[in-house]
Amino acid sequence: MAFEDRSAWSLSGVEAIADRSGALYLPGERVLAVADLHFEKGSAFAAKGIFLPPYDTRATLTRLAEVIARLKPRTLIALGDSFHDLGADGRMDEADADTLAALVRSVADWVWIEGNHDPVPPPRFGGSIAGELSLGPLTFRHEPAGGVGEVAGHLHPCAKVSGNGRTLRARCFASDGNRAVLPSFGAFTGGLNVRDAAFAKVFGCCPDAWVIGRRTVYPIAARRLLPDRR
Repeated sequence: MAFEDRSAWSLSGVEAIADRSGALYLPGERVLAVADLHFEKGSAFAAKGIFLPPYDTRATLTRLAEVIARLKPRTLIALGDSFHDLGADGRMDEADADTLAALVRSVADWVWIEGNHDPVPPPRFGGSIAGELSLGPLTFRHEPAGGVGEVAGHLHPCAKVSGNGRTLRARCFASDGNRAVLPSFGAFTGGLNVRDAAFAKVFGCCPDAWVIGRRTVYPIAARRLLPDRR
């Protein structure tokens, strides 16, 4: 398995790897977790007259297929908001639907965690559905509550850093070693700066960030992270 582009840390005593794709991998348990896929966000916007390129679902599926093929997880946990709304299933191109169903079949245990956008994930793709899932000391859920061992999504963390005369803002994993919030995995999803008050409510302060670059992931201490406005 290829771990050359990753950053690892101890998450509530469990080895966790921040993969460059935006997925979290637990090698000891062969668990892969992804957050906020937001399938069919583009078509939802189009229905409101906001026209975006209609390829977000396909782009997200392509990246998801790559990380599954590379890391070969035994369990995949989709941390809620996998579908942008309750009508996403009906708008999905059949070729994309077939691809998603095949990906679900390729993993021994696929779990859809219920999100605020998709409280009832469509059952036709397979897998099981849960409000949250506990594995050892970790609890996987959609919205973070700040508990020890929590792995969540929902907030779409991004980090802003400055160095070598440049400023970068990119998706990131947010963690303090006891809990983590994963970056959004979907192609059309935005991001919330980890300096925002929403993260302080979860972590008690600004968390550290594992910032996703073009080729690897960069661990950045909280003290080096910048707000969007200074």
